[in-house]
Amino acid sequence: MPATDFQGSFGRSLLSLRRDQVDSSSSSSAGNSSHHHNHHEPSNMEVELDSFQRQVAEKFIDLNASANDLLSLEWIGKLLDSFLCCQEEFRAIVFNHRSQISKSPMDRLISDYFERSIKALDVCNAIRDGIEQIRQWEKLADIAISALDSQHRSIGEGQLRRAKKALVDLAIGMLDEKDHPSGTNLAHRNRSFGRVKESHHRSIGHFRSLSWSVSRSWSASKQLQALANNLATPRPNDVAASNGLAVPVYTMTSVLLFVMWVLVAAIPCQDRGLQVNYFVPRHFQWAAPVMSLHDKIVEESKRRDRKNSCGLLKEIDRIEKSSRLMNELIDSIHFPMNDHKEAEVKQRVNELVQVREALRNGLDPFERKVREVFHRIVRSRTESLDSL
Repeated sequence: MPATDFQGSFGRSLLSLRRDQVDSSSSSSAGNSSHHHNHHEPSNMEVELDSFQRQVAEKFIDLNASANDLLSLEWIGKLLDSFLCCQEEFRAIVFNHRSQISKSPMDRLISDYFERSIKALDVCNAIRDGIEQIRQWEKLADIAISALDSQHRSIGEGQLRRAKKALVDLAIGMLDEKDHPSGTNLAHRNRSFGRVKESHHRSIGHFRSLSWSVSRSWSASKQLQALANNLATPRPNDVAASNGLAVPVYTMTSVLLFVMWVLVAAIPCQDRGLQVNYFVPRHFQWAAPVMSLHDKIVEESKRRDRKNSCGLLKEIDRIEKSSRLMNELIDSIHFPMNDHKEAEVKQRVNELVQVREALRNGLDPFERKVREVFHRIVRSRTESLDSL
């Protein structure tokens, strides 16, 4: 479905349905009174809450418009930017209506949201582990590139052996954790998002002494299931009792779950798994574009060449394919190497350089965004709990 089609498929928010309920109950209580007006004027608060629903919808329509880059570092960066914008709007709603949020049922609903957001922090930390893992692959690709850079010399058997070793290490490193349960995996040596001063000591011993973000038994799949557990659309009586505030809480929880699910889908992490029951009823304004993205990512995960992938990130797919082709080419080389083979090696090296550059340029800004999401969730929770 093209992104523009979502404009016409905006569902009706629960708030507009609630206005209909108010109208029908008003008309039944008013009977045939000539003073009754059928039209219910939306309050400032209803306008504010509907505006939030519309903003979330627009963010995801934009993400659908750039779905050609789906699951690339740049696209997931846009997804995180969208999350941060929604989080900021949500924070304002919580602050503006804190007197109502401290009453039932909102106290229960907001508390549930913040409990789920704590689970999201673990996901962010695990994703940082995954980014570190991808950096190791980038370094191995760099070794292979350096060995085969034939601009100033012809390629000898020593260079081929060096490149081959790096490419084999890269292939082993990129095996899905289920296929390769390595005890020395970098995923267990993460620097957490806490403000730990990272000194110049880079030894593994020192690395391990910093706080690990997730334990060895931690599971991304179970964490997502915990995030999704008992996530239900707000009941009409909760919407009515909260003056509609239950709706943005459900919206923000759904967006939080979707963003964490995408991160786990894309980036290598412990016990990845996408089997989360994610569904949004069509009457929400943002349901169609969010479910469209969800379905595209599920389709991508079912592709034969991606089924056992350690992550659906577009750049991971590219480095895996490029390094495999290079490996196969090296296996086919016999000395003395003819001009045709030398040209082929050069072409494969150039392809690997492009992939390496995409990672080198994309990983740092992406990691900064994951870090910002982590700190924004912490700050939003702290501020809201303090103000309540």
